[in-house]
Amino acid sequence: MSTVTHDVPRRRVAVRLGRALVDLVLLVVTLAGVAYVVPWALGYDRYVITGGSMSGTFEKGSLVLEQEVPVDELAVGDVITYQPPADTGVSTLVTHRISSVTTTEDGVRQFVTKGDANPDPDPWKFNLTDSTQPVVEHAVPYVGYALIAMADREVRMFAVGGPAVLIALGAMVQLVRGLREPGTKPPATEAAPVQA
Repeated sequence: MSTVTHDVPRRRVAVRLGRALVDLVLLVVTLAGVAYVVPWALGYDRYVITGGSMSGTFEKGSLVLEQEVPVDELAVGDVITYQPPADTGVSTLVTHRISSVTTTEDGVRQFVTKGDANPDPDPWKFNLTDSTQPVVEHAVPYVGYALIAMADREVRMFAVGGPAVLIALGAMVQLVRGLREPGTKPPATEAAPVQA
């Protein structure tokens, strides 16, 4: 008999730990979803730093949040994310600091950028054809690695399917527990006799 009485508290502890684990996973997934949506809702563009040219300022794997500003307001020192000119051979976006701004005779502003960790400026000049340009305002270290991982189909399926499986298992456990436990009758209510 003593074995049975010791098993009951252990089961309760296991059930509580299981519920706490499910709650923790759901909380983490919810917070991750909110963190993914909130910057977009506040008007920020998001970019992941994938190289080391801005080390010391933004490390590889950082998520940078950028606000659109008018191109006319860009100044030396602003950090921007842009596509280098096609003839440079660089096919990926670059996040670098503006190191110089010049205006051509016909009034076109030309920019030169430089990675903070690079010894020399980038070997190209470029102009921006859009009226606005994203400028880095905030950076969050390491979060970019999670976004890079979410680009992988299997990781996405696990990140979405894992919590769904936990919710389904939790619901099944509660259903089975409800079927096993004997039902309780609601307490009887006393009624006063009705006199006619």
